[in-house]
Amino acid sequence: MNGPETTTAARAAAGPAPAAGPWALIEGAVKGVAKKYSQDRGAALSVADGRAVVLAVADGHGSAAHFRSDLGALWAVEEFTACALAFAREAVRVGADAAGWPGLRAEARGLPRQVGHRWHERALLHDANSPARGARSPLFGSGGRGARDRAGPPDLAPYGSTLIGAVLTEDMVFCWQLGDGDIVFVDEDGAPHTPLYTGPDLGDETDSLCEPEPWRKTRSHWQPFTGGRPPCLVLSTDGLSKSFADHQGFLDFATGLHERVTGQGVAAVRAQLPDWLARAAGYSGDDTTLVAAVAAPPRRDDET
Repeated sequence: MNGPETTTAARAAAGPAPAAGPWALIEGAVKGVAKKYSQDRGAALSVADGRAVVLAVADGHGSAAHFRSDLGALWAVEEFTACALAFAREAVRVGADAAGWPGLRAEARGLPRQVGHRWHERALLHDANSPARGARSPLFGSGGRGARDRAGPPDLAPYGSTLIGAVLTEDMVFCWQLGDGDIVFVDEDGAPHTPLYTGPDLGDETDSLCEPEPWRKTRSHWQPFTGGRPPCLVLSTDGLSKSFADHQGFLDFATGLHERVTGQGVAAVRAQLPDWLARAAGYSGDDTTLVAAVAAPPRRDDET
């Protein structure tokens, strides 16, 4: 599961979990087969007394060139949740008032830049104190972090990571995606929607936070709920979708998640999720992380 650094900081900022709310939050993560440790991170947080949810997953690239990408994924989730918590509270305040939507959408468009800057600052500071290439980066002379008058961007490839995030309220949803991975909405009829899906991956190349100005490659989606909010929203790293023979198989898994929660209860699904993800990781060989918000069913007698 996620490291304590991720969940402790993010959950402290979110405040105590509400006693009830329209969603049940589900999280799961497993290490890839034959890997020493997972490069993935994830978080699912309840905000504003349960009236909003913040979800995030990040996938560190993990190759030899990206040998600190577990840190990059950790920072990606931490910085996204730090920015998204404040945004979620504002989205709850605006609610269904359409007059406030343009300002909210403008703030949403600026969020990837904010997250990208914060992530780069953490990577730069870490590299300054512990140079990834064995010598202090020329970006950092005697002037420390302020010495930015030398040519060439810093090489942050060792920390490279993707990032997917979402803010869900009772009135709308915002999603952002940089790099691979998946976002799936499931509607009332059980039909899946993938608003930021761009087709099957071609090779192992993906957009990354380690690139200059990564916000320019971040895809986004905004949707108000005029006909009722979707009963299920799932974010996952690509280790999950790659474990299926085709994309439809992955979508069937996502759509079945809400059915399982409804039929078996939240506690049962949370208990089974590690086994499901472990089987997926066995096929893909990759780290596999999932976070989800599903319409909370009535509490079962066997749940505490």
